[in-house]
Amino acid sequence: MTFSQTLACAPARPDLSAPPIGTLSPPVPRSALAEVLARFRVGRLLTAEPVAEGLLNRGYRVTTEAGAYFLKCYVDAATANRPKILAHHRAMTDLHALGLPVAPPLNCSDRGATVAGLNGRLFALFPWTDGRHRHGTELEPPQCDALGALLGRLHGALDDVCAPLDQPDGYRSADPLDSAELARDLRRRAREHRPNGDLDALVVRRLDERLELLAEHAQRRPDPLAAPPTGWTHGDFHGLNLIHTAGPDGGERVTAVLDWDKLGPQPRAEEAVRAATLLFNDRTSGALDLVRVRRYSQAYRASGAATAEHLAAAVHRVWWERLNDFWMLQWRYQRADHRADPLYPASAGQLAWWCQEYEQVLDAFAN
Repeated sequence: MTFSQTLACAPARPDLSAPPIGTLSPPVPRSALAEVLARFRVGRLLTAEPVAEGLLNRGYRVTTEAGAYFLKCYVDAATANRPKILAHHRAMTDLHALGLPVAPPLNCSDRGATVAGLNGRLFALFPWTDGRHRHGTELEPPQCDALGALLGRLHGALDDVCAPLDQPDGYRSADPLDSAELARDLRRRAREHRPNGDLDALVVRRLDERLELLAEHAQRRPDPLAAPPTGWTHGDFHGLNLIHTAGPDGGERVTAVLDWDKLGPQPRAEEAVRAATLLFNDRTSGALDLVRVRRYSQAYRASGAATAEHLAAAVHRVWWERLNDFWMLQWRYQRADHRADPLYPASAGQLAWWCQEYEQVLDAFAN
């Protein structure tokens, strides 16, 4: 059977023809920050500090005569265009109106728009949300419940505020033969990399292992029709995009879901699985805290966002995605971009662990 509307599945290979930008782009001069802020009518710029987190866009914590704000400079080629940014801003504003923890952008003087342009760059201004990031393994069980329920509520609300979606005919998954060829090329590059250090030696060992895993599991490639239902998703739901704030009772809750640049349609249960692999992992070994994963997943399913069958299908597809994903190594060896290097050891460790504990991971998400 052919699929005229079959969509490509992650992992998307990095665009090697595009220059590494994001946080490698030139910083915004203070004079430009002041000029942009003037358009938002929030008073004179007093201080500006770069926000360290994030790889794809530049952000600044700014204080003005009116208070504290987050000023975002859009530089990632995939999202730095005005129509797409405005669509994301409309969704954020509508989610905020529904009572969800989403800070809407402020209007600027350009005819009530939320995007200001200066010197070829686009900017948006948001209220500053006090609080802190929390890794999932720091959360108590009720907070894991709350996080799963929150993601389920967001997914449901996105159906209400975004355009209706037609379900695609299917999703193509990565070809393990192509992945093996890429793995061999990256292994060669790691061996030849100069200076050759501990990370390069680890990469060679892990790619030897990956080639064995690809050969062992090649027959488990997901069928194009096996994807769970498609819906609107945040697209990048993880700890650095969540702000936790203490409430009157001393307990913490999520008070802001940040960074909606990747808002878009995808198999929705897969976002729940990807988020859990980033939230509830040991940051050294990559192994998942399956007790917390189970609490989070049960609450997500209880919200009505997905069934156990949807989560089971998502687990398999995300596992296959990770088995065939090399973006961190492509950044390092093909683009000489080392910003993702610190993420690699735990990511590679998680995949090896997941292959060994596949049934236990599946059970934690689906039962």
